[in-house]
Amino acid sequence: MIPAIEIRDLSAGYRTGQPVLKDINLTVMRNDFIAIIGPNGGGKTTLLKAILGLIKPWSGKIIVEGFPIASKSVRAGIGYVPQLIPGKSFPVTVMDVVLMGRLGNSGFFRQFTETDRSAAEKYLLIMGILHLSNDNMNSLSGGQKQRVLIARALAGEPEILLLDEPVASVDHETQESFFNLLAEMNDSITIVLVTHDVGAVSAHVKNIACINRTLISHGETLSAEAVSRAYGCPFELISHGVPHRVIGHKHQEDSSTENISDGGDNR
Repeated sequence: MIPAIEIRDLSAGYRTGQPVLKDINLTVMRNDFIAIIGPNGGGKTTLLKAILGLIKPWSGKIIVEGFPIASKSVRAGIGYVPQLIPGKSFPVTVMDVVLMGRLGNSGFFRQFTETDRSAAEKYLLIMGILHLSNDNMNSLSGGQKQRVLIARALAGEPEILLLDEPVASVDHETQESFFNLLAEMNDSITIVLVTHDVGAVSAHVKNIACINRTLISHGETLSAEAVSRAYGCPFELISHGVPHRVIGHKHQEDSSTENISDGGDNR
């Protein structure tokens, strides 16, 4: 079977000097649901951008569905939900944003069809924001904006869905319903999810990859040793049947702890 995504000896970055990613080898099979974790600045977002073709690898290859990522038709089959940037201006309506997910390779100037609008309405309804269709994006809360971006990615009905901390700004109830939706969609699409909160998705993901510049670990389970190497300090893995939370023990007299669900990846 041809993998959905095959990454071979990938090194990538944004300028000369140290690469953000170095010698990454990762295979994502079709209909996999993989969570990517790692410390801030470890390269998780950079990896997604490389898969999307938004940055050019310094070396190595990225093959998607058997074709180089440079192929426009390949990129059209990928849906993407970026991190929500606080304060970013969106001078368009909610419906306009979601319809952008239907453009694919057609360009920005084609007329949207009734099929396009029906698809947009379907995913707005699923995300619980159909009533906001005609509202300006700038009038929405952070959580509502994030739901719109998720609906945009789903409206394109992609074969591969890449998500970068997609529910960081939404409430717990919406998170749960969204992950249940992803689990249902996983029957027909491949999902790659960057997250700091393994607990939120532990019941649904099939594999976990830990990245800190290099690929530290990849598999069905997550070892405390692998995460310790990634985060640079001792970690204790607490699990109830499945890995769901990672706690780091600092070398301090107060035995304070850190949860990997805190913070965001700037890269």
